[in-house]
Amino acid sequence: MYYLITITKQELINLGFGPSQSADIIRQAKRLMLDKGFSYYSSKRLGRVPVAAVEEILGFSMETTGDKSHA
Repeated sequence: MYYLITITKQELINLGFGPSQSADIIRQAKRLMLDKGFSYYSSKRLGRVPVAAVEEILGFSMETTGDKSHA
Protein backbone atom coordinates (compact mmCIF):
# COMPACT_ATOMS: atom_id res chain seq x y z
CA MET A 1 0.00 0.00 0.00
CA TYR A 2 1.26 3.50 -0.89
CA TYR A 3 0.86 6.45 1.47
CA LEU A 4 1.47 10.05 0.46
CA ILE A 5 3.05 12.02 3.29
CA THR A 6 1.55 15.49 3.45
CA ILE A 7 2.01 18.65 5.47
CA THR A 8 -0.14 21.66 6.39
CA LYS A 9 0.56 25.30 7.16
CA GLN A 10 0.10 24.65 10.90
CA GLU A 11 2.58 21.78 10.82
CA LEU A 12 5.14 24.07 9.13
CA ILE A 13 4.52 26.65 11.85
CA ASN A 14 5.08 23.93 14.47
CA LEU A 15 8.42 23.17 12.78
CA GLY A 16 9.53 26.79 13.28
CA PHE A 17 8.48 28.59 10.11
CA GLY A 18 6.55 31.84 10.51
CA PRO A 19 2.83 32.02 9.69
CA SER A 20 3.20 34.02 6.47
CA GLN A 21 6.27 32.04 5.41
CA SER A 22 4.33 28.81 5.97
CA ALA A 23 1.42 30.10 3.90
CA ASP A 24 3.84 31.06 1.10
CA ILE A 25 5.42 27.59 1.15
CA ILE A 26 2.00 25.91 0.91
CA ARG A 27 1.01 28.27 -1.94
CA GLN A 28 4.24 27.54 -3.84
CA ALA A 29 3.82 23.79 -3.29
CA LYS A 30 0.27 23.93 -4.67
CA ARG A 31 1.54 25.84 -7.72
CA LEU A 32 4.31 23.26 -8.20
CA MET A 33 1.80 20.41 -8.05
CA LEU A 34 -0.44 22.20 -10.56
CA ASP A 35 2.55 22.65 -12.88
CA LYS A 36 3.13 18.89 -12.64
CA GLY A 37 -0.44 18.28 -13.83
CA PHE A 38 -2.26 17.60 -10.56
CA SER A 39 -5.41 19.72 -10.99
CA TYR A 40 -6.60 18.56 -7.54
CA TYR A 41 -4.38 21.28 -6.04
CA SER A 42 -6.28 24.12 -7.80
CA SER A 43 -8.75 24.29 -4.88
CA LYS A 44 -8.30 27.47 -2.84
CA ARG A 45 -9.55 25.69 0.29
CA LEU A 46 -7.01 22.89 0.08
CA GLY A 47 -4.28 23.42 2.68
CA ARG A 48 -2.46 20.08 2.65
CA VAL A 49 0.39 19.40 0.21
CA PRO A 50 2.91 16.60 -0.28
CA VAL A 51 6.06 16.87 1.84
CA ALA A 52 8.05 16.08 -1.33
CA ALA A 53 6.76 19.30 -2.95
CA VAL A 54 7.76 21.32 0.12
CA GLU A 55 11.20 19.68 0.12
CA GLU A 56 11.61 20.59 -3.55
CA ILE A 57 10.80 24.24 -2.78
CA LEU A 58 12.98 24.46 0.33
CA GLY A 59 15.87 22.56 -1.23
CA PHE A 60 16.40 20.16 1.66
CA SER A 61 14.91 16.95 2.99
CA MET A 62 12.50 16.97 5.90
CA GLU A 63 13.21 13.70 7.71
CA THR A 64 10.04 11.78 8.46
CA THR A 65 9.28 8.84 10.68
CA GLY A 66 6.17 6.85 11.38
CA ASP A 67 5.51 9.18 14.34
CA LYS A 68 3.32 12.05 13.11
CA SER A 69 4.68 14.39 15.79
CA HIS A 70 8.01 14.58 13.90
CA ALA A 71 8.34 15.81 10.34
